[in-house]
Amino acid sequence: MADVLEIATPHGPARAYPQLIDGARAALVLGHGAGGGVNAPDLLAATRAAATAGVSVVLVEQPYRVAGRRSPAPAAQLDAAWTTVVAELGRGALAGLRIVTGGRSSGARVACRTAAATGAIGVVCLAFPVHPPGRPDKSRLDELDAVGVPVLVIQGERDPFGMPPDASGRTVVRIAGDHGLKADHGALESAVAAWLSSVDGSRRRARASRGDRAAD
Repeated sequence: MADVLEIATPHGPARAYPQLIDGARAALVLGHGAGGGVNAPDLLAATRAAATAGVSVVLVEQPYRVAGRRSPAPAAQLDAAWTTVVAELGRGALAGLRIVTGGRSSGARVACRTAAATGAIGVVCLAFPVHPPGRPDKSRLDELDAVGVPVLVIQGERDPFGMPPDASGRTVVRIAGDHGLKADHGALESAVAAWLSSVDGSRRRARASRGDRAAD
C-alpha cells in the first residue's frame, strides 16, 4: 500500500490507506480486527470486491495499532478515533463521495456503533462477533440491531463467535469457513460487490425520486 495518510485523533494518530479509483460512485472505509491489521485476507478480498463495484476503499489502522500495541483500546476510544478519521476522509480524500463503513470483527462492531455519527449509507460487517466463543449469553446483537442503514454481514458457517439472524435491512451471507473467513474469498467478493452495487444504486434512486416529487 503506497499511499498512507496519518490522521490525528483524540487518542493518537491513526493511519489510513486509500485505494482510490477514477470515477468512483462511493467509498468503503474498513477497519481491522482487535488483534489484526489492515492486511487481513478478508479485508483485502473486500477491497478487490469494492473495486469491481466501482467503489474506492480506505483501510484504517486504529491508533493503538499504530502505536505498536496488540491489545485493543476501550470501545469509546475506538469509536472516537474512527469517527474522527471518517470525518477527515470525508473532508479530504473522499470528499463528495457517499461513504459505506465497515470492518472485520471488532472493526465491524465499531462501524455499527458509529454508523449514525459517520453518516454512513451502509455498513459491511466481516465476521461480526455476535458473542464470545461459548458465551451466547454475552450477545452483542444489539449493536447490529441499532444500525439504521442497510447492513451486510459475511459470516463463516463455523464461526465460534456466532451467526447473526437475518433481519429487516440486514443481509446475512453465510460462507464456508470460520471467523477468519479464509476458506472462500470468491464467495466473499461476490457478495460484497453485489451488495455495494445494490446499496449505492438504491440510494441514488431514492434521491432521484425525491427530486422528482419536489419538482411536481
